[in-house]
Amino acid sequence: MRIDMSGKTALVTGASSGIGAGIAQALADAGACVTIVGRDPERLSRIAKQIENSGGRVAQCRVDLREAGASDRAVAGALKTFGRLDVLVHAAGLFEVGEVDDPSISLERQWDVNVKVPFDMTQHALAKMEPGGSVLFLGSIAGVVGFAGASAYCATKGAVENLVRALALDAAKHQVRVNALAPGNVRTPMNEHVLANPAYEARMLEQTPLGRIGEVSDIAPAAVFLVSDAASYITGTSLVVDGGWTAH
Repeated sequence: MRIDMSGKTALVTGASSGIGAGIAQALADAGACVTIVGRDPERLSRIAKQIENSGGRVAQCRVDLREAGASDRAVAGALKTFGRLDVLVHAAGLFEVGEVDDPSISLERQWDVNVKVPFDMTQHALAKMEPGGSVLFLGSIAGVVGFAGASAYCATKGAVENLVRALALDAAKHQVRVNALAPGNVRTPMNEHVLANPAYEARMLEQTPLGRIGEVSDIAPAAVFLVSDAASYITGTSLVVDGGWTAH
């Protein structure tokens, strides 16, 4: 099955690296026009150039989504550039590791990036999206099971799981679907600091039935499927892509 996103437009946050960049590229490869959102202008430009070099149509939105009004500006920019909005992907995320009694670990920081920002942007975008559109949140297996040393992160991803179910009910009147994609252990810049520990990686491999750490290329196709018309009867759910990690 080949998924064709021609004529569709997508807005992808956290698109300057990792899973967000991979999803943006995959959407462009499927024919969608893509607005990529990120804070780092150099990295954002590099991803935009990669998409252009592969024949895709892309616009850049350099913004810190934690700033007041940033979500609205990003949505307005995408609409102005491509004239419509069919897909919204919330790939921006913050992952901080530390024991619960470590005062440097902030639930508020991670909540703002992982929950509040995507909720706010969905509020701004929903009524402006085309019927048949799709909103995709990036969840995590940390929203399904607990991880020692990541309690704040787990709290935010658990919230995403239930937020998606509730938003799907509200968005249905707009004929917009809302789902989550929950990756397992995937090599990205966001978690390279933990996977750099050989003992940690060994533990993760032991718990992964498929016996390997995931790659962005394992996640992006699943995202494209969920936001495409091929998944037009799927809403309010979370697709786990984790090599079998949560099957234990």
